[in-house]
Amino acid sequence: MAHGTHDHDHDPRNDEVLIRINDDLVPRARAVVSVFDSGFLLGDGVWEGLRIVHGRPLFLDQHLDRLFEGAAAIDLDIGRSRDELAAMLADTLAANGMNDASAADDAVHVRLMITRGTKSTPYQDPRFTVGPPTIVIVCEYKAPAERTVTDGIRLFTVHVRRGRPDVQDPGLNTHSKHNCISACIQAAKAGADEALMLDPHGFVATCNSTHFFIVRNGEVWTSTGDYCLAGITRANVLDLCAEHGLVARERNFSLAHVYGADEAFVTGTFAGVAPVTEVDGRVVGDGRRGPMTERLQSLYRQLVERDVAAASTPPR
Repeated sequence: MAHGTHDHDHDPRNDEVLIRINDDLVPRARAVVSVFDSGFLLGDGVWEGLRIVHGRPLFLDQHLDRLFEGAAAIDLDIGRSRDELAAMLADTLAANGMNDASAADDAVHVRLMITRGTKSTPYQDPRFTVGPPTIVIVCEYKAPAERTVTDGIRLFTVHVRRGRPDVQDPGLNTHSKHNCISACIQAAKAGADEALMLDPHGFVATCNSTHFFIVRNGEVWTSTGDYCLAGITRANVLDLCAEHGLVARERNFSLAHVYGADEAFVTGTFAGVAPVTEVDGRVVGDGRRGPMTERLQSLYRQLVERDVAAASTPPR
């Protein structure tokens, strides 16, 4: 059974990984936080997903930018500097033997989570927080399933909308993700892999866990970005289009434009660029990965290699 772009094969090595909880490294089976933790009680925190290639976190500066911006937006003092968080990540990777730059196995994914910390009682007011922020780093051996990047995924348009920032800001990567979870559930019940979500005006916004693009007449379209997370892979793909002379537009478009598209694809940290072959039971294009999608996959792989090379080169 498919699970969207996060499909992956089980890797038994993950049973033995060490999980960082603040300054401690503990076996996976004993990695726990308090039932009074703000994240457990209220979904009060921010997080980032990072991909590790040849022992190096991809686009680390961009991820840290988004993490600290999100923390500032919810008035969460992380209590660590960017350099300290980067060092904690590097230490966790090293403790799990995942930092070998020469390793052929680069299938590592990281979830970095920071909550407001432990509370004195189960209540939403941040002033009841009595401990420092809780920092958790989970490193796993995970690679996107090959079928995801070649055969693609199917989407279903759900009734759950991406909301306005004065209700729940969709631009924040917080632990409070129930709207996306509801969207994912509805799509799964409809037999699809992921949900396609509209904005409050009925235009296409994004997916529940990835960003959505279509290709029409040689042009790449994605939403305005007003009602979705500031996607790092999304931004990188738009930059690649500009760099290579491909027309890319951030604009409003409807489901009618989607149903008549030549191609569609999604972007995300885990799978990179993945084709979409079906939306709401309608075949997109010829139902296979299209030439623009395949080209952008190739360009994105080249960008990944450049980022890894830059991270591996000592500063002069």
